[in-house]
Amino acid sequence: MVNSHLRVSRKGRFNIFPNTRAKIIFYVAISTAYLLVVFILGVTMNSNKYAVDYSAKFISPCLQHLFGTDFMGRDMFWRCIKGLSNSILIGILASIVSSFIALVFGVSCAIICGKYDKLINWCVDLCMGIPHLILLILISFMLGRGTVGVTVAVAVTHWPALTRLVRAEVLQVRSSQYVQAAYKMGKNKFEVAVNHIIPHVLPVYLIGVVLLFPHAIMHEASITFLGFGIPAEVPAIGVILSEAMNHITTGKWWLAVFPGLMLLSVVILFDVIGENLKILINPNSGNQ
Repeated sequence: MVNSHLRVSRKGRFNIFPNTRAKIIFYVAISTAYLLVVFILGVTMNSNKYAVDYSAKFISPCLQHLFGTDFMGRDMFWRCIKGLSNSILIGILASIVSSFIALVFGVSCAIICGKYDKLINWCVDLCMGIPHLILLILISFMLGRGTVGVTVAVAVTHWPALTRLVRAEVLQVRSSQYVQAAYKMGKNKFEVAVNHIIPHVLPVYLIGVVLLFPHAIMHEASITFLGFGIPAEVPAIGVILSEAMNHITTGKWWLAVFPGLMLLSVVILFDVIGENLKILINPNSGNQ
């Protein structure tokens, strides 16, 4: 008898997952676990892990220093972990703020309609019409750059796309029979929004929040790399990559390759979580 957990596909390969839903849950769990480990390690890390040691400058990757050391003798592995945890933290804060703005604007403009809806749509078109990186740099520069400047810049510039998505979902729900019945029973617009509309759009909204993370992290690293974000004394992937540009032409390839790969892995994993959650909420995905 063949084990129920081991199924043979049509191509003759063994499949340990009973269905697509189980495989998706596994991918999401592994990705989430990796990101949590990186975040917790970075937040709880002692600064001695990446302390300056001029006697260990430019050591290539080895067992003692997995990612090598930089021009100040700092361990690149632990600097990358600390930098990624800072990026994830900024991504979390920015996604929470942006998603809240998107939820409020998306729900309110679809319910209130009229001139308010036109105003919000005009603001969305305006924000999306300006090159994103330029808008980020302008806001961060006006706020004095630094961690606060880059966090606010990322937070207040990532809501337009999600606002459009939420608004479209609310417009579909608003015409449904149970919403119309709630209005006829004397419920006001606020009660209908809280009790009937928001719970319906919540799954799509949460997926949009998760998919904001990779954009927020990449934009934070980008403007930090250009010198308009996190200051140089704070470990950050953008700072590390910016410093690596001064030494990569001399053969110190590990200064840019490993931080870049770590950043790419975090961005891809957040995207994997979001895309798989999108499939998971589809009721037809479980029995494929």
